[in-house]
Amino acid sequence: MAEYKESPLASRPPELDPARYFGQTLEQKTLQEKREALRAQVKREYLLKLNDPHRTGMVEDPAITRWMYARNHNIYPNFRPMPKNSLLGLLWTAGPFFLFYSIISHDRDRKEKLIQEGKYERPFHLSN
Repeated sequence: MAEYKESPLASRPPELDPARYFGQTLEQKTLQEKREALRAQVKREYLLKLNDPHRTGMVEDPAITRWMYARNHNIYPNFRPMPKNSLLGLLWTAGPFFLFYSIISHDRDRKEKLIQEGKYERPFHLSN
């Protein structure tokens, strides 16, 4: 393992913690090596497929496939309808409508009051 010089402004990354590597049993080390070898083999196979100049189709990445499945098709088993979710949904759905309604009606009432007082001339006359 390469020597890592401690920085006074940052702590040692967990990947470089000596207790993580030197405190392992022989069985744990062999399992770790097998996992790393398998990971390297899958990565090499994917990169060979990706960089093949004679390939004809798309190269499917299984990690992206799993991520897309979890993102798109697995929403509802992990979603629990709660009062907070319902209130936030109602707020973000109906809230803008009420906000714009209040702004527009307040502005309309203010202009109508100014027109009745004679301080504002109507820009458009519908009837003469």
